[in-house]
Amino acid sequence: MSGLKRVVVTGMGVVTPLGTGLMKFWENAANGVSGIVKNEVFDVTNYQSKVVGQVRDFNAEDHFDRKEIKRMDTFVRYGIVAAREAMKDSGLDLDQEDRDNIGCLIGSGTGGITIVEDEQTKLLQRGNRAVSPLLIPKMICNMASGMVAIDLQVKGPNFCIVTACAAGTHTLGEAAWLVRRGECEICVAGGAESTLTPLSIAGFANMKALTNNDDPKTACRPFDLNRDGFIMSEGAGVMILEELEHAKKRGARIYAEIPGYGASGDAYHMTAPAEGGEGGARALKKCLDWSGLNPEDVQYINAHGTSTPLNDKLETQAIKTVLGDYAYKCPVTSSKSMTGHMIGAGGAVEAILSVLTINHGVITPTINYETPDPECDLDYVPNVAREARVDVAVSNSLGFGGHNCSIALKRFAG
Repeated sequence: MSGLKRVVVTGMGVVTPLGTGLMKFWENAANGVSGIVKNEVFDVTNYQSKVVGQVRDFNAEDHFDRKEIKRMDTFVRYGIVAAREAMKDSGLDLDQEDRDNIGCLIGSGTGGITIVEDEQTKLLQRGNRAVSPLLIPKMICNMASGMVAIDLQVKGPNFCIVTACAAGTHTLGEAAWLVRRGECEICVAGGAESTLTPLSIAGFANMKALTNNDDPKTACRPFDLNRDGFIMSEGAGVMILEELEHAKKRGARIYAEIPGYGASGDAYHMTAPAEGGEGGARALKKCLDWSGLNPEDVQYINAHGTSTPLNDKLETQAIKTVLGDYAYKCPVTSSKSMTGHMIGAGGAVEAILSVLTINHGVITPTINYETPDPECDLDYVPNVAREARVDVAVSNSLGFGGHNCSIALKRFAG
């Protein structure tokens, strides 16, 4: 479309089970380190699923005072810290910018589920007057977006996209559109989630979505024949998206360009992907079309790759539908094999990993891959990272409710 601006990535920040901070996260991912551990957040004696992807190097008191901590759910804290890191990484001096022209979009799938469970317990045990007046502002999904904007004092477009496991990627894609259309010059965008709670894990487990394998070393095995479910995880990922000319004018380091993204809906089932992965295929094709890319231009795909029997098979079919025979030559990996499933933060963190792949020339592995599945027959870069020049990467996300999206990330070439 004529008149649209170009959008580039100039800053990134993460809070993940592989580490808080961009370089720690990258080094662990490139070395195939797993962030999956035994669940010690609460007693899981009677739970089928006993492993999680837990952020273990995050101390809230290192970032906030005690009053601030009491006023924020964990997912908000993660989002703010990731956004601060991304802003610092970008080199932007906000005092020199028009803060009205800086947007903030932070997606989430479940919002403050921790506070919901805690306050429900108070209600049942002690009555309605025991419920915290902070329940509502701490639980709503948009609070990470609101609080990040308050923390950074940015006053442009501000909202939250809630599309379950696709929220992070949808948010990056829509934030890019805001910049592309000229509605803001800069956008702070990503996802934040913290779902390691008794109710949340019981719900996902009882719908047969989570693994019953209690060995952290082998529980998450995307595309492997013996996969049996995903692993609940937590974290945040935030990018600074910037209009190209604005970034060039201030001499910004440019990590990558976002040429486009695609989204679709299955209109099929509450939790299962559409047959043949046709919804995911439509999102991927739209992504390539909007980005002006041919299938053969894609040199790496960061798959949604949840380690569930249906997702991995149908996502593989979707990739083959769009890429044709070239699908067998294109590396496809699942970083969830290392991080677990960060729900609304997952897509944002995976897009960041894709950008790092472009910049470092290393494709991170799909770990725990042992037994090939005849229905998952692509190149999943099993167990060991691979050096490769990647100029174009695509990151896929698929969410409960039939939400599909793919975002393209491209080496910046001037």
